[in-house]
Amino acid sequence: MSQPALPCAVVAEDEPVLARTLVRLLGDAWPQLRVAAVASDGPQAVELALQHLPQVLFLDIRMPGRSGLDVAQAVADDWPDGQAPPLIVFVTAHDEFALAAFERAAADYVLKPVTAQRLALTVQRLKERLAQRPQAARAEGRAELMQQLQAIEAPPAEQERIKVIRAGVGNTVRMIPVGDVICLEATEKYVNVVTAAGESLVRMSLRELAARIDGTEFIQVHRSALVNTACILSAVRDENGHYSLALRGLQRPVKVSRAFAHLFRAM
Repeated sequence: MSQPALPCAVVAEDEPVLARTLVRLLGDAWPQLRVAAVASDGPQAVELALQHLPQVLFLDIRMPGRSGLDVAQAVADDWPDGQAPPLIVFVTAHDEFALAAFERAAADYVLKPVTAQRLALTVQRLKERLAQRPQAARAEGRAELMQQLQAIEAPPAEQERIKVIRAGVGNTVRMIPVGDVICLEATEKYVNVVTAAGESLVRMSLRELAARIDGTEFIQVHRSALVNTACILSAVRDENGHYSLALRGLQRPVKVSRAFAHLFRAM
């Protein structure tokens, strides 16, 4: 009988001393864990995670290029079908209120500077979670991970609902009824509001705007895109298994990430 493969981890930490310390402490606390790679910034963390497909990701919150949360979402977005998504441990110097939010969405969090005692508790939790996993990986686990990550930045439910979006186009403010919106796309600092008449920008996070719009059903199809379900004409699958949507009133296709591809598979 073949022996089960050793668990694998990828560490993302931009401070070399802290990265070496974490790897050393992991070696002491979990000798069976193989640290496959150490990333020094966010984009490299995404690349290495998708290359090695680890069981565990240790992600610094603040890294050059992309935050730990962005990395986690990007990894979940492109994680291959049939592979159980990684357990995520956030390594952070945030205060207790931020930590409480991360605790709801991650397998664990570790406060900097990492100590052997605290890491031992993390290792115990990770081992228990891995032992509970079924042998056959479930593709829907990736979507579940995305939902957990989205919970971190959920806006307060009591905010005023929006029926008309006030969006800027140069020096003009367009008054856009929510029902006219084809899709919403997150950019670095804005949300791009797409209608048949053109595109406009809103200075608000995608998550907040999506939670506050009223009267139209939108679904998330990518970590940075939501579409109006009434505008979806078809979903096309390419040879690599990626879907793109044809939307009424929009000439270009909208990409569907792997995490949400199950929404468009034939019944």
